[in-house]
Amino acid sequence: MKKIILTGDRPTGRLHVGHYVGSLRRRVELQDSGEYDKIFIMIADAQALTDNADHPEKVRQNIMEVALDYLSAGLDPDKSTIFIQSMVSELTELTFYYSNLVTVSRLQRNPTVKAEIAMRNFEASIPVGFFTYPISQAADITAFKATTVPVGEDQMPMLEQCREIVHKFNSVYGEALVMPNILLPDNKACLRLPGIDGKAKMSKSLGNCIYLSDTEQDVKKKVMSMFTDPNHLRVEDPGRTEGNPVFIYLEAFSRPEHFAQFWPEYAGLDELKAHYERGGLGDVKVKKFLNKVLQAELAPIRARRKEWEQRLPEVYEILKKGSMEAQAIAAETLKDVKAAMKINYFDDEAILRM
Repeated sequence: MKKIILTGDRPTGRLHVGHYVGSLRRRVELQDSGEYDKIFIMIADAQALTDNADHPEKVRQNIMEVALDYLSAGLDPDKSTIFIQSMVSELTELTFYYSNLVTVSRLQRNPTVKAEIAMRNFEASIPVGFFTYPISQAADITAFKATTVPVGEDQMPMLEQCREIVHKFNSVYGEALVMPNILLPDNKACLRLPGIDGKAKMSKSLGNCIYLSDTEQDVKKKVMSMFTDPNHLRVEDPGRTEGNPVFIYLEAFSRPEHFAQFWPEYAGLDELKAHYERGGLGDVKVKKFLNKVLQAELAPIRARRKEWEQRLPEVYEILKKGSMEAQAIAAETLKDVKAAMKINYFDDEAILRM
């Protein structure tokens, strides 16, 4: 069986460092590893419309922003197929068929859906499209026969529901769909990067993000304003590193070479944490180090983005070509699904033999 990856993002704004360490950086590594036969990267504009139906221009404007973030982070259109979800109409049809295999009560129990509904204060006015988001995601994954889905921890319930749909479909209609597996970040700090304000989730709506496209000055300003241990009032006070956003970011981004280059008096992060915990190390110094680490990581991304911004027609063609390729492959899967369900009436003359 071929090894295939499907992953993507909703175009509701520029991508931030939480996206980067949660999945985007890993996608680039997987792309360059040569271990996978095919990699599909989806800009999920149709899913973004489920809670932005009144503001489609917001989604439209962010298509290119996300594409630029992808390319600047290192995704290569010669190695990965980057496409726009709404340009593949087969995904909508698959969603419709799968919806008959999922109960309302099961969707209501999906932790990710529940959390997102609470965050958006939908209460009883939940758009149906948003409520059935897990079914749409299952269609995306199975349309490309994905074997691997690299995502953050918060998407685990979604993939579990996809696996349930695959199992149900194959049990009822025969083995037509491929069972996908989740691929989580190796580094636990990357599972869910907190916001710079200390809130559990980095979110555009909360305004607590560091974006991949932020300027050097913006990154520095945000890092220096980051929430730390509220009880670490004086330099000599012992500090907590557990749950401390500054140290979570260092766990996600810092490498031994960063210490050798920027703070050689420490052998590594464990030694730095030990000093902070016993007291005698100020937050400002740690934040300055984190800023240098982030700047080193983001500088090449910013440089590549600046280059791609001068080549927007080429980005447009990358998306167009990728969407056409994705549509052709999804059409083949839809054909298999309809054959398994025996609704391929004009492909099978057996319907005449009643």
